[in-house]
Amino acid sequence: MDFELTDEQRMLQESVRRFANREISPHVARMDEEEVFVEELWDKAVELGFVGMGMPQEYGGTHTDYLSIGIMAEETSKVDPGVAVVFGAHTLLCGDNIARNGTDEQKAKYLPLLASGKMRGCMGLTEPEAGSDALSLRTRARKDGDEYVLNGSKTFISNAPIADVALIYATTDPSLGIHGLSAFIVEKDFPGYSRGKKFSKMGLRSSPTGEIVLEDCRVPEENLLGGTEGKGIKVMFSGLDIERFLWSCQAIGIAQAAFDAALKYSKERRQFSQPIFSFQMIQDKLANMLVEIEASRLLAYKGLSCWDRKDYRQTRMLAAMVKLYACEMVNRVTAEAVHIHGGYGYMKEFPVEKYMRDAKVYAIGAGTTEIQKLIIGGYLQG
Repeated sequence: MDFELTDEQRMLQESVRRFANREISPHVARMDEEEVFVEELWDKAVELGFVGMGMPQEYGGTHTDYLSIGIMAEETSKVDPGVAVVFGAHTLLCGDNIARNGTDEQKAKYLPLLASGKMRGCMGLTEPEAGSDALSLRTRARKDGDEYVLNGSKTFISNAPIADVALIYATTDPSLGIHGLSAFIVEKDFPGYSRGKKFSKMGLRSSPTGEIVLEDCRVPEENLLGGTEGKGIKVMFSGLDIERFLWSCQAIGIAQAAFDAALKYSKERRQFSQPIFSFQMIQDKLANMLVEIEASRLLAYKGLSCWDRKDYRQTRMLAAMVKLYACEMVNRVTAEAVHIHGGYGYMKEFPVEKYMRDAKVYAIGAGTTEIQKLIIGGYLQG
């Protein structure tokens, strides 16, 4: 089992690192304070091919492997995970889902637009009454001639306030239960589609998050993802697996940045005539933080490598395991980073308070910690 990065992956890692430090870093404070996404970052990411990483090269994308997408998520999140969410919701939750599940016609129509950044994408799954219980979706799709009519609403949707196209999950036949779930490619200009409330958040404030409202939204039948009703459950579960890997890589990036900041501070801050790093209790904290970060990274790399090999026997279990561990780990690590900084850690002039705010949602989004434990328990039950 080899987790060494290829030359191409190391080059990508360095390229994303430079982009994050040079382009994103100067805007972090403003984006967090004003809760905005700086548009010029999108244009620069388009130039570098980052927004097309979830889409095949034959459609203008830059996809090579999923581990590379994880590397991009981690490196971007070291500087601003909200920006990583903007890119990830577009390239993976929308673009990659269409690439893996769409018809040839759907891929030919939408992937070049998404890969080039001319269209921005999102994915609409969560509803006001269907969060962890994703299978109780109330959004309905009724066939009407050569169109489907969608009614319902989606909430907590990353990119909803800025997306041009959304991958929407809706039930086409309630009598079939989970097998009546379908997915649709819905453009923002389709009649009956509207952007609802934009949310103000505790963290990830550079990532626009909001609602999608569907009121007799008319969608051409050719926009039924995959061309067949009832495929939504398969699309949803496979999409959640890769989302959990990506979400975990973002958490690892935040944790690494928090650790680096805490280590640096511990060597500069002096108390009792010596750097606080010299105190064993500080070293104990830093050692535990480092081990947890590295363990999370190895678990994420293993899962993404299995996905790249199409070893899907393991990926669902690994996705749940890394989501459980890494997304709890980032909360522990960022809390310790704040503690090591002492009173200064609570002040906005130091970055660790933002890391802690950003970290909290990772144990909630893409399936809560409790849901991951249920998935793992199901596998253990056999």
